[in-house]
Amino acid sequence: MSKILIADDHDLVRDTIAAYLEGVEEFKVKTAANLDDALDVMRGVDAFDLLILDYHMPGMDGLNGLDLARQTFPATKVVLMSGVANKEVANRAMEKGANGFIPKSLTATSLVNAIKFVLAGERYFPFEFGAAGVTPERVGAFATLSEREMQTLEQLCIGLSNKEIARNLGIQEVTVKLHVKNVLAKLNVSNRTQAALLAKENHLF
Repeated sequence: MSKILIADDHDLVRDTIAAYLEGVEEFKVKTAANLDDALDVMRGVDAFDLLILDYHMPGMDGLNGLDLARQTFPATKVVLMSGVANKEVANRAMEKGANGFIPKSLTATSLVNAIKFVLAGERYFPFEFGAAGVTPERVGAFATLSEREMQTLEQLCIGLSNKEIARNLGIQEVTVKLHVKNVLAKLNVSNRTQAALLAKENHLF
């Protein structure tokens, strides 16, 4: 059972996410209201697999809180979460070694899949936030994908269905099916799993 600590100074957001995660997955979740409290909890008996830090909460001081958490608990994966951070902040967080950046605009299902992605040893970073300098270079067949097809591929990589992708991207499900078909054809693979594996092998997400 993976142990997760969520640090966010908004009680409703923090408690809602924690309750949802414990309700849908085999996660053991604890919470903290600021960075100092989070570090105190981390120093307790339990060893946490993942620490989720809200970017705008007491003690964070920009990305210094991320640096402190990573230096103090190097064995724990650390993800930054925010509802207001821009692309520059997201990119800097990843450059500083964050294991992921999670916008609060993600759907509940996408949030769970992103967390699973990180716990599996991958780094989660939304494609639409990648324009500020850390987007991996697309070569070969990946260079032929449109931006929307890349967004669709990213969603495939975290295991979302066509219906979930349509909701996340704000498009019709029939349009998602077309994008998926184009992605498979351009990458010369036969199914969604192969497309996702190929993207991960090329470190696109």
